[in-house]
Amino acid sequence: MSIVNRRNAMLGWATWTAAKQIAARKARAAAQVEEGKRRKRLIIPLLAAAGAVLLFWRHKSDDGEPPPGE
Repeated sequence: MSIVNRRNAMLGWATWTAAKQIAARKARAAAQVEEGKRRKRLIIPLLAAAGAVLLFWRHKSDDGEPPPGE
């Protein structure tokens, strides 16, 4: 009898599917935060993204000028 057969494949698939659902449920439960903390978690990445865009924009606008010393 082979180790890899349909019965074991089905059992492994069912176990993996159930484990993924349980892990997702636990992750959602652990991620439940108060409303104020949720807003802070959204504001910080938005500010970082805005800063990166401004830095990139400023850097791009300097490309038209010749380098110093020329």
